[in-house]
Order: sequence, then C-alpha cells, then structure tokens
Amino acid sequence: MIEFVNVNKSFKNNQVFKNFNLEIKKGTIFGLVGINGAGKSTMLRLLAGVYNVDSGFITINDEDIYENESIKEKIFFLPDEPYYAFNLKGIDLINLYKSYYDIDNDSLNKHLKAFNLDLNKPIHSFSKGMKRQLFVSIAISIKLDYLLLDEAFDGLDPLARLYFKRELIKIVSKNNTTVIISSHALRELEDICDSFGLLDRNEIKISGDLNKKLEETFKYQLACEKFLSKEMIKDVEVINFTVEGKLIKIAFKGKEELFLEEIKSYKPIFVEKLNVTFEDLFIDEIEAKGYLK
Repeated sequence: MIEFVNVNKSFKNNQVFKNFNLEIKKGTIFGLVGINGAGKSTMLRLLAGVYNVDSGFITINDEDIYENESIKEKIFFLPDEPYYAFNLKGIDLINLYKSYYDIDNDSLNKHLKAFNLDLNKPIHSFSKGMKRQLFVSIAISIKLDYLLLDEAFDGLDPLARLYFKRELIKIVSKNNTTVIISSHALRELEDICDSFGLLDRNEIKISGDLNKKLEETFKYQLACEKFLSKEMIKDVEVINFTVEGKLIKIAFKGKEELFLEEIKSYKPIFVEKLNVTFEDLFIDEIEAKGYLK
C-alpha cells in the first residue's frame, strides 16, 4: 500500500501540494491524470524519493520512502525526459542500467526485438519514439515491486502503445507489480488502469476504481422545446452542462431513471445516451472547473 498523508510541497512561492492525501493499493495499475502543471511529475518524484516533502509523509507498507534504501531499491522511476550522455549508445545505456538493476535479459531482448532498435547507434540519433521504446524496454525488464512512469506513452506509435500495454498487464498479473502512469493519453490509460486519480490544484479531485466511476457517470445529449438550465435539474448531481445552439449535453451522477423522468416536463425533441469514457470523465471535471472556458 502506498500512502500520501497530509503532504505539503512547495518550490519557492509555488505550492504544488497542500494537505495532499492519497492511497494506492498494491498490484494495481494507477492512472495519474491532470492538466499541465497540476503536479503529476512532482508527485512521482516525491514517491521515488527524488524530492522530500515539506511536511506530512509518504509511505510504502508503512515505511517512509525518503532516504530509505530498502524501499527505494524496490522502485523504478522513468521520468518524462530521462537523462543520457550525448554520445551514449543504446547498448551502453543498457549496460549502465545493468550495473544498478537486475534486468531480465530474456524479457529485454524480446522487447528490443519487437521494437527493432539498433543498439550500436548513439541515442541522440534516435527519434523521440525510438528513445521512448528503448527506455520503456528497460523499465519493463526490471522486475521491481513499483514502476513509476511519467508520460509513458509519449512518442510511441499505436503499435508500440499496444505492445507496451499488453506487457504492463502481464507484469502486474505475474509479479503483482504496482504501476503508476502519468499520461495525457487517457484512452490508453482506460485500456489498462483499474484505478486512477485526477490531480487538481493541490489535491486529488476524484479517484478510485476507474470502471466503477465510469459506471456511476451518465451522459446525454438532447434538445427541448422548453428552456432548460443546469440549475433546473434537481434529481441528480450534474457534473457538466454545456449548450451548443439548441443542443444540450449533460453529464451527471445519480439515478438514470430519475433524470429521464425529470426532463420529460421540458418536452425533449430528442434524447440520446452517450458512452462515457475516461477522457469524457476528465474533460467534464475540468470544464466544470472553468479551465477550458
């Protein structure tokens, strides 16, 4: 179990976390999402022990993380832009990581073959996607308990993303690894994550079981003969209410049958139920805060 308890973290005058609390269960794939600057990378660096908290504490299995070698040796952190020396070749990078970590060679060779990377070339000559393929191959070949991935899918093409997702699922299933992924690729996260957290201004706005949250949320588009506003809907919790001409889109939580019964009095011309995706959930919450207005 990973726990953030009343964590505060600031950089000069910028307060990133204020009384921040979160729990992440063992053996889960946790999707960490939020707008740019929300603090996703800072949270991963705190969890990896790169940064220390100003106050509060972060624990894994009730042990504090910072400067705790016995815990940190169970964690692998892949940042958004991992460092490498300019003239370093792919094979040199692998040998460097092997000097610090126990890498499964069979697994690594399988991944490298799948991505068809030339390890004798300097890494700086690789495309952005090829660099990400190399670092991801290393990350998922190190059999540690906790895998922290910042913008894991950035630069990967659709086939590489599919391969990567399948391998992550295998790792969690086989080794009970806890994977935390920060990403803007919400459709990719929806495929593999069983839990999530939405970072919003110093705190987790919503979190929990992803499938359960999606099942609890409904979205409809409709047009009515009578005027309808967000404030007029009383029987459910409206998450987002947008109007485009005569078309109204409503996202809500609550009993679907109550909503449908309530809008009958506004004489709807048509009513259409929409599928709710992780991306919808994220956008609805963000729009509700006025960030995209």
